[in-house]
Amino acid sequence: MKLEKIVITEDDYRRLEWLIESARRTYRRDADRLDGLEQELERAIIVKSDEVPPDVVTMHSWVRVKDLESGREAAYRIVFPSEANVAENRISVLAPMGTALLGLRSGATVEWLAPAGMRRFRVLDVEYQPEAVGLAA
Repeated sequence: MKLEKIVITEDDYRRLEWLIESARRTYRRDADRLDGLEQELERAIIVKSDEVPPDVVTMHSWVRVKDLESGREAAYRIVFPSEANVAENRISVLAPMGTALLGLRSGATVEWLAPAGMRRFRVLDVEYQPEAVGLAA
């Protein structure tokens, strides 16, 4: 299966590369998650913050998704690990769901292996994207 390209801003790319490098030195138990994020970055199209389309999931975006199995909809914010809080729907970019959603556009379908099994979601809408309102993530 050929993976679609994803879109990442230059700023997010730099911060995520730094996250991967620093986390590899400190959190060896997260090696698989770091490898997954690194693989996503390798297939990314890198753009300037003011060139990213407003329907792309960037860091700190709020994204509305639909679980294609249950039909349940929810909104999540993709954040750095230190900002994650499941109770507030802030999902770490290192969580399988966060990594899978980063860089996707509205309308995209994504699947990933979660602890409970294979999950499939559709990106319904990017409700908020920092770059779209002139803010850096």
